[in-house]
Amino acid sequence: MLEKSRIVRGRGLLWLLLVLLLTQASAFRTVVIDPGHGGKDDGAKRYGVKEKDLNLDTAKRLEKILKRHGLHVVMTRRSDRYLRLQERAKIANRYQDAIFISIHYNAHRDASVKGIETFYATLAGRKLAAGIQDLLTRRIGTRNRGIKVGKQYAVLNKTRLVSVLVEGGFISNPWERRRLNGAWYRQIVAEQIAKGILIHR
Repeated sequence: MLEKSRIVRGRGLLWLLLVLLLTQASAFRTVVIDPGHGGKDDGAKRYGVKEKDLNLDTAKRLEKILKRHGLHVVMTRRSDRYLRLQERAKIANRYQDAIFISIHYNAHRDASVKGIETFYATLAGRKLAAGIQDLLTRRIGTRNRGIKVGKQYAVLNKTRLVSVLVEGGFISNPWERRRLNGAWYRQIVAEQIAKGILIHR
């Protein structure tokens, strides 16, 4: 009888530990959105299309969606403003119950290169990156370039939060540039990132 009681107590403690771990892994109330580049830093640009502008527009769309779902949202920038990478990470690191999403669009010397890819720096970030990447590429008909370790990116390796960097398409690819220059495309990117965040929660 004593042995059975110990087993029951042991199972109860294991269950409680599991619940706590799952809660801690998924609990966040704040999303820090980082629209990449800004100010004197245009990011990628081709034929008058500037990455910094696309990033900010997509970020604002994402903010609206997340707020409708009751999440607290912090933006690293709300205007065409230059911020050092360390400053972006510093803003994010003020929050503990948060995740960090950096929004970008890509470019390559080879204009035929296209697609969407998402970067992460930690195992927890990998899970979030995989969810967002899957949702984006299922909805947007372009090449799935997958999820990749992005420890070379300061906004990921200097941020203590679960964090990802999303590259929503290639400005250097003529077909993709026409699409991502449309508000409808950036709205879809924002919607799919939001779904990935909400599922992760």
